[in-house]
Amino acid sequence: MAGARRLLAERGYARITSRDLAAAADAPLGTINYHYGSKEALLNAALLEALHEWGDRTVPPPGQAADGGDAERLDGMWSDIIESVTADRPMLVAAVEAYAQAERSSDIRQQIAEALERARPRMARELHDVDAAGDGEGDERTARAIGSVHMALIIGLVHQWLVDPDRAPSAADLTLGLRAIARRLETADG
Repeated sequence: MAGARRLLAERGYARITSRDLAAAADAPLGTINYHYGSKEALLNAALLEALHEWGDRTVPPPGQAADGGDAERLDGMWSDIIESVTADRPMLVAAVEAYAQAERSSDIRQQIAEALERARPRMARELHDVDAAGDGEGDERTARAIGSVHMALIIGLVHQWLVDPDRAPSAADLTLGLRAIARRLETADG
């Protein structure tokens, strides 16, 4: 797994061969299929493990979200994500490549979809005290919707910072934009 993660950072998702993986693990070529079923399964497992660790570093863990209101928590999370794009750029680029592979691989598509589904309620709970279990404020549908919005924002933010960091939004820009959208939605509903 460590060799696969190193190769993902060095070469990206799409450029790794089974021979590369075997050499990185100092193991016979057949051990990849024996232990993981395929090269793609090993790469998927390594990438999802790395993304899970990245999420733990950038999204407040249960019970450890910053004090203050939603805006302060969001601003802190956006800042952490923006800082991580530089530090974790190779892994995030590999993640973008894996998303593209999901169109042709039901395994990676299913694994990414399951990871996103697990992240949604966590985002709602930690950033807005909305719990799918009905504890706190909200319900399952609300928690899923809030988490989905955050996942869309995070993925979009990372992509913008990977492609054009000089013009990508800052944490303050995102908070400003969300406030402006919220005001417009309230006005439209009122």
